Amino acid sequence: MKMLFLLFFTISLSFAQNYDKYFTNSTMRVDYYHIGTKGQEQITLDRVYEESDWPGSKVNLLDTLNLGDCFVKVSDLQTNLLLYSRGYSTVFGEWQTTEEALSGSWRTFHETVRLPFPKQKVIISFFRRDKFVAVGEMMTFREVASFIVDPNSPTAINREKRQSPYKIFDVMINGSIEKKVDILVLGDGYAKGDIEKFRKDAKHFTEQLFSYQPFKKHKNDFNVRAMEVISDDSGIDKPDQNVWKHTALGTMYNTFGSARYVLTEENRVLRDIADVAPYDFITILVNDNRYGGGGIFNLYTTCFTKPVKAGQESEMDYVYVHEFGHCFGGLGDEYYSSQVSYVDFYPKGVEPWEPNVTRTNTKENLKWHNFISLDTPVPTPWQKTKYDSIETLRGNLDRLASDYYEKREGLLKSSNEILKNPQWNGIVGAFEGSGYTSKDMYRPAIDCKMFALNPVDFDPVCAAAIERMIEMYVK
Repeated sequence: MKMLFLLFFTISLSFAQNYDKYFTNSTMRVDYYHIGTKGQEQITLDRVYEESDWPGSKVNLLDTLNLGDCFVKVSDLQTNLLLYSRGYSTVFGEWQTTEEALSGSWRTFHETVRLPFPKQKVIISFFRRDKFVAVGEMMTFREVASFIVDPNSPTAINREKRQSPYKIFDVMINGSIEKKVDILVLGDGYAKGDIEKFRKDAKHFTEQLFSYQPFKKHKNDFNVRAMEVISDDSGIDKPDQNVWKHTALGTMYNTFGSARYVLTEENRVLRDIADVAPYDFITILVNDNRYGGGGIFNLYTTCFTKPVKAGQESEMDYVYVHEFGHCFGGLGDEYYSSQVSYVDFYPKGVEPWEPNVTRTNTKENLKWHNFISLDTPVPTPWQKTKYDSIETLRGNLDRLASDYYEKREGLLKSSNEILKNPQWNGIVGAFEGSGYTSKDMYRPAIDCKMFALNPVDFDPVCAAAIERMIEMYVK
């Protein structure tokens, strides 16, 4: 399987597709159901749609970055020629690592892949990472399902042209959709009287994203549009507080039992609303004041937009940029002291696919060895024991308590003093503690936008991953 996958990438690199020969200017949206439990899954086709203009690159149609928990391939039925591919991750994939799935419960999630609309019959094949691999190896892909789709069928394709009831406005436009990364900002929990706030929020968080490197220097490679989605209620669901809101996109806190994790399971609703605007990536601003958000690679980003208390606006800004790092760059969480609902998210002995998280602690085998100076020791020593003692105290605080921020302030200051140590500031190495795991998992830098709640840029390894993604979309 591994050799076949490497061969697939070799073919991908050598094959220069003629877009106009195989595709129209439209977008094909493929909706499907992802069904399963821990270690078992199946995919069943729901519906296929023709949407508006294809917003992605018409040159880089084959994904060679090897990112994501899932992979989709589109091949010409007659010749079996590979036409399009993309890596991505899903809510289902994360759910499979929770206690609920581990107990044997089965669930169904609705998912979507989008591709340029083919002119002739194609085979659409879905792959998942195989977590049962040899120790030290990266998870490879195995095929889960494949379907033949006829784009010329009068009944197989839904060609309904939707008219959006919501106003769309430009936040930042720098060029044509096929030459730029197109971000669509949606709001959830914004009632009619909150729309002016949404307009300000969309502009504010866009400014924040492009104030950090490497997005700052690539600002001209992006377009940002916003859609004024109106909900019946202000705010979103908080199940642990028995707070329920009727919102347009169905976002909610307490995803997988985590008070701060915000996702939606209303995928079809989300896609129906978004399909009238060109987009490569979706961000969802939630009009609520609990610290929280979420980001899944090539799916969407969520972020809260009301400060928990006066002076806490920087936390919202951090969450937005951090979560976009997941969604856009395929970056993994580098922190390890916060509570999460996953069980064995990174299987022991298996190398994670994320470009900034590793189990390797030898310099020559590191994913990012080209970024490390000869005199930098690997593993890279830092004041981890002291940092962990502070984080343990901070982790014992009740984040939802009214005095949380007062109690946290001193602890946060102490931990940040360690992260700002000039000995390792700006140095790329292998710092132990990453990917929700304290031992035997490593990150590239002592601090990064993917690690701690600090106003820092993405470290050089994360920045390089983001830039590779930008290049795939704009060339």
